[in-house]
Amino acid sequence: MKHLATGMAAILALAGSFGTARADGETIAVFTKNQTNPYFQAVRVGTETAGKALKAKIIQYVPTKPDSIPEQLSQVEDVIVKKPDAVVFIPVDYKALVPAVAKIDGAKIPIVNITDRIASGNVVAYVGADDYNIGLETGRYLLKAMGGKGNVIILEGVKGSLTNIDRVRGFTDALKEFPNVKLVAQQPANYQRLQALQVMENLMQSHSQIDGVLAANDPMAVGAIEALDGANRKAMVVGINGSKEAVDLIKSGKLLASGDFNGFIQGCLGTEIAVRHLRKEKTPKEIILKPVVIQKSNYQPYETPVEQRQCPKLADVAK
Repeated sequence: MKHLATGMAAILALAGSFGTARADGETIAVFTKNQTNPYFQAVRVGTETAGKALKAKIIQYVPTKPDSIPEQLSQVEDVIVKKPDAVVFIPVDYKALVPAVAKIDGAKIPIVNITDRIASGNVVAYVGADDYNIGLETGRYLLKAMGGKGNVIILEGVKGSLTNIDRVRGFTDALKEFPNVKLVAQQPANYQRLQALQVMENLMQSHSQIDGVLAANDPMAVGAIEALDGANRKAMVVGINGSKEAVDLIKSGKLLASGDFNGFIQGCLGTEIAVRHLRKEKTPKEIILKPVVIQKSNYQPYETPVEQRQCPKLADVAK
């Protein structure tokens, strides 16, 4: 983790090292969205773990302002000047960053797109999870646990983002299977914990009975739990990401379940595909990871911190 940049200052400090990277292996620039969501930290650890195993140098680009489109666009301009060997890219916005991807491609830098699929552009491969089915299976798990009845709310992520659209679509389709469950509110909290806490506090004032919360990521699920605790109220809560904090809360019984979005594995695979492409080895064009609902009976393997995990073999995942 010693190469992990923690902001623009660190990024700029590291940028000058690109020119000597070839002597030690390929240089892979990794773009993630923010430093506030543990999911992206898991992605970064996955890229670092794969980079170490493959003897490639990893440079992290992280907006200091969460999910900032202008800042990520500026970082793309920087990476084109520094010209790493390849880029592993998570767009802050899957449409707004299309021109940026075109610029990277125009600079002849191979791109592996992970997590949020870019709306268009030339990429070597895409690695992601099935957001719709993660939302569907996690939603089903909550609604079954509620006995198929009661009031639920949905806390959405960033409106218009593909992950949010598909996860919420999965939640909504799960609700259709349980006609005695009523959706009493659906509001965005932009994938942010504090915003989720505030949204939940407001919703609890309007709704005296909330039995379940479908949160489109773990930080929002944690914010909802904090709001419930603050009001001394109870509801079953599920999130998505499979973060360490979520696993700890599942273990303690505070969180019912979390859909595993496999950030660590996505980071591993994105990096390995980038390196294998540079080494002119065969790579898959697309990998979609299968949904897993982490809950009370299967959380144990997820207790291992991502820093202590090993990347899976690409051949095993890409079967």
